Amino acid sequence: MHFTSEPRLHDGVIERDFALGEIPGILWTPESASAPVPLILLGHPGGLRQMHPRLAGRARHAAADGIASATIELPGGGDRPGLPGIDEARTDLRRALQAGEPVGAEIIDRLVLPLVEMAVPEWQAALDALLSLPQIDGPVAYSGGIISIGVRLAAVEPRIVAAALFAGSFVPRAIMEEARRVSIPVHVLLQWDDEGNDRQMALDLFDAFGSREKSLNANMGGHTGVPRHAGEGTSGFFARHLR
Repeated sequence: MHFTSEPRLHDGVIERDFALGEIPGILWTPESASAPVPLILLGHPGGLRQMHPRLAGRARHAAADGIASATIELPGGGDRPGLPGIDEARTDLRRALQAGEPVGAEIIDRLVLPLVEMAVPEWQAALDALLSLPQIDGPVAYSGGIISIGVRLAAVEPRIVAAALFAGSFVPRAIMEEARRVSIPVHVLLQWDDEGNDRQMALDLFDAFGSREKSLNANMGGHTGVPRHAGEGTSGFFARHLR
């Protein structure tokens, strides 16, 4: 891991680009921090440059609570090489949705599982590097992004103590089973009218989590209509478990 830009200061938050091998990423830390701080790993659906405004906004909210944030580009996202078979699976998904047909488990597996298999070890490598920095000491949480990646990380990465997940994508059967092994606190956001999400699948996933503490914040509206107060609830969830 090495930093690839000079620190930039925005609204009391220091932002730095880094590279983990060939994987680009961004780290945000509170300017006012006088001691090592906790960390949130910011998930996203891919395309780091396009997602930057939203990610930076989430990082500013975390910094206000004295928490650092970091993200990396997903496999196949941005300028990274595409994943074999993903484009075909995405085409099959769109075809099923446009025809009003059920999305088969085989399509979901082809679309999501290769991404999870590649992304989770990369997130763990990034976490190794980030926790070696003097300004970060944990605890660590995961936030947002593709929910299957968050479920796998929550199940296998003991350094993550809490996860806030967005129920906005299809979930493979194997990930449903892995959710039963998740024991950390989980906070799930669900847009009730999300046109690209199977609502019942999201509810089944929430039910499958093995966590003793889990909460579901469901709001009316489509995929991009998450209300401001839902974000405030997520900030409170992280402040409670990281501070």
